Amino acid sequence: MKLAQRICEELQKAVVELDEGVLEKIREAHAVESAAADTSVGSRSSLAVLNAILDNLAVAKEQALPMCQDTGMFLVFVDVGKSCPIPLSVIEEEILEGCANAVKQAYFRRSVVVEPVFERINTQDNLPPVIWWNLVKGFGLRIEILLKGFGSENCSSVRMLNPTGGEEAIINAVAEIVAAAGGKPCPPIFVGVGLGGSMERAAYLSKRALLRDVRESHPEKRYAELEEKILARLQRLGIGSGGLGGMITALHVAIAYEGTHIAGLPLAVSINCWADRKATIVWEGNDA
Repeated sequence: MKLAQRICEELQKAVVELDEGVLEKIREAHAVESAAADTSVGSRSSLAVLNAILDNLAVAKEQALPMCQDTGMFLVFVDVGKSCPIPLSVIEEEILEGCANAVKQAYFRRSVVVEPVFERINTQDNLPPVIWWNLVKGFGLRIEILLKGFGSENCSSVRMLNPTGGEEAIINAVAEIVAAAGGKPCPPIFVGVGLGGSMERAAYLSKRALLRDVRESHPEKRYAELEEKILARLQRLGIGSGGLGGMITALHVAIAYEGTHIAGLPLAVSINCWADRKATIVWEGNDA
């Protein structure tokens, strides 16, 4: 099977069906709000939103229709083994073909423009995708794609924090960004936090954090604990599903970090709405 065909198939599935981990998080939020609905007006409102989300997901899967009218922009993360025999030019061609065919064959909204300021002419095929290339050890190839809606993307942000700020500065900054977003990114939300590097690198890391399985915590204990502290703080904001109040504002917080300059603490927050759509394609030596 060609790599492009596999990409096309995974994207067609991702636009109509959430992975099981994301569904689990939505169901858990539903259970929490249901338990609190008798005593909380906000929980009753959130419960109504979550019921609508679950109904919507059932219809989308049954009828093979997009779960949201904003089918997103393709954000593509390519981890290429240093010994991978497939040329980068071929990988890029396969990615472009796979994305274009998915748009043709499924109900993807045409949502990409040629340039951002003046004519803003629609490309009509959702190309080009945003592609990041990353060299890794080994022989294989891993392609992960976020279908990034811009209701949530427009609420993402970067902060350059005081390097001595520590955990408190990070928690406060993430809470401020999510509070300012309110109900605009269609909560309950998934939050990716990028720390370190430089301004643009922190933003990249925040996107990569969103790729992690939402059932998993950070592998390092101290960062896993920081994720839990941020999540607890976001729940206390009381934004709730649809911005209508309730117990659950965020479904998961994931951190990705790397080294940075002694004078800086770059932080970026990327927000995904409840429609946390992802596709993964792994090549380990079969025909591309």
